[in-house]
Amino acid sequence: MPARIHPTAIVETTARLGADVEIGPFAYVGEGVQIGDGTRIHHHASVEGNTVLGKACEVFPYASIGAKTQDLKYKGGNPGVRIGDRNVFREYVSIHAATADGAFTVIGDHNTILAYSHVAHDCVLGNHIVASNGVMLAGHVVVEDHVVIGGYGGAHQFCRIGAFAMISATAKLVHDLPPFFIADGTPAVVRAYNKIGLERNGYTIEQIDRVRSIYRIFYRDGLNRSQALEKLAAHPQADSAEVQRVLVFAAKSERGLAPGGGS
Repeated sequence: MPARIHPTAIVETTARLGADVEIGPFAYVGEGVQIGDGTRIHHHASVEGNTVLGKACEVFPYASIGAKTQDLKYKGGNPGVRIGDRNVFREYVSIHAATADGAFTVIGDHNTILAYSHVAHDCVLGNHIVASNGVMLAGHVVVEDHVVIGGYGGAHQFCRIGAFAMISATAKLVHDLPPFFIADGTPAVVRAYNKIGLERNGYTIEQIDRVRSIYRIFYRDGLNRSQALEKLAAHPQADSAEVQRVLVFAAKSERGLAPGGGS
């Protein structure tokens, strides 16, 4: 089925629209934008710049996808945005292009970004992420798969959020949050491991027990970070996917891992 474009919408001549795309009233699709099959752009939404938007996405009213970075270090060129399939961007969401020529802000598949949230330049988001209303991700933030961020939660530049982690509402993350853990507060500290989230994603009792052990080593055994990592590396199940995920994440940390804060 060909694209359906409302007569009041503006679609620039070099934009490429897939099959069954719908462009609503007063929406804008800029020069060179690519939109995948089955994606819907609601009224008054805009997709612009060097942006590729995947299949079966939905962009709600007044959302802005692909606008120029707010980074004052921008020196021109053609940075952009690359977005996968089946993503939902609710009202007034903004996704900004990267800063350096040829670089991209990247969002994977099956993500839900709720109203008024902002994903800044050069962020990299994985898959199956839920960002509640008003979430703010500063430049170069990395969010791995299956992360949940509560309303008005935010992350400082260059922070990383590990897979299956959760940030509570209104929390401000200024360190890297390891996989599987829940952070809360301003600044955010680790309060618990994400038991319910792991259960919902099909983790077995044995896997969740391993995550509990990791949490105790990091935040309950009175160890400093180096000691905790050494103990974790010597864990009887150090070769398990759960332990390895945390060890690999920690090895890449540049901002340091989020501290513990009790439960």
